[in-house]
Amino acid sequence: MKRSTERILTTHTGSLPRPDDLITMLYAKDKGEPQDHAAFAARVREATAAVVRQQIDCGVDVVNDGEAGKIGYSTYVKDRLTGFEGEAAPLRAADLLEFPEYARRALRVRMQRPACTGPIAYKDKAALRQDLENFKAALQGVNPEEAFLSAASPGVISLFLKNDYYPNHEAYIGALAEVMKAEYDAIHQAGFLLQIDCPDLAMGRHIQFAGADLEEFRRNAELHIEALNHALAGIPPDRMRLHLCWGNYEGPHHLDVPLHDIIDIVLKARPSGLSFEAANPRHAHEWKVFHEFTLPADKVLIPGVLDSTTNYIEHPELVAERLCRFAEVVGRENVIAGTDCGFATFAGVADVDPKIVWAKFRAMVEGARLASERLW
Repeated sequence: MKRSTERILTTHTGSLPRPDDLITMLYAKDKGEPQDHAAFAARVREATAAVVRQQIDCGVDVVNDGEAGKIGYSTYVKDRLTGFEGEAAPLRAADLLEFPEYARRALRVRMQRPACTGPIAYKDKAALRQDLENFKAALQGVNPEEAFLSAASPGVISLFLKNDYYPNHEAYIGALAEVMKAEYDAIHQAGFLLQIDCPDLAMGRHIQFAGADLEEFRRNAELHIEALNHALAGIPPDRMRLHLCWGNYEGPHHLDVPLHDIIDIVLKARPSGLSFEAANPRHAHEWKVFHEFTLPADKVLIPGVLDSTTNYIEHPELVAERLCRFAEVVGRENVIAGTDCGFATFAGVADVDPKIVWAKFRAMVEGARLASERLW
């Protein structure tokens, strides 16, 4: 992946607003309702082309497909893999349990989350090939600095789709890593940067492992990283980036595990790029962590400079200030402007108005320009 050698480059985390009619189609597909497959495929192609153009028009340097054809960044795998026929378990975020009235208003996720009840194998590579072809077609006639596609990590799949088949968590993670390797390799071989989505390494602390102590959570995070690194072994680190997240929802987040307590484990992951939340009120102070933990020479930080859960449009001066803080600690060439998380991690579930998303992106680009003037 490119470094910011002449100016601060800009990118984002992945999911972007989808058209309303496509959202309707995605939920019909998710529920297994009959629909015109050709019409659905055509609409996804159109939406992918449109979202690439919007990113380019905003001035974003490193773009993606907006995850237009996916119902969600993690649960999409249930349609591509065998073994997911069981019933969902409730997802309970420990921070929200302390505020039940707010939780009832806030939680709106409604996609299918079947449990794993059989052996996992990759059954639908056609859907993956279609993603790659749609993105290649959308990039015709535009010239971004780079292009990336996202894929779910074994750990985040295990968080959203519970295991009712494998003898233990380690076996489940191992099976997911072996199977998802095909998707990771295909994205790389198509010439795109691979982004691995790993909210499990942070959000998992107050959801999947809320009942564990910190050391047990860290042991499981190490397990997740080992399995992920095994699955990524054939891809050069500089062709990958990892997204770390405490959950893309507006909420208390007072039980989030501090970045300080997990950064040593996260930095063991093979991807060179590290995308993480750095704009929201719970994590904006954590740039200071990199005073204590030296950034390895092969790593690049992609801190969020836009909060993905608020309709405030960040001032470009604030964006520049955030970028300069990181640059002063780890070096300007090791910083790329990013977003805290996606703006539509699940189709139809978004806190930020679509038009405001693009205004935020323009503010990010302007802020990166201001930071570049000060750093070069």
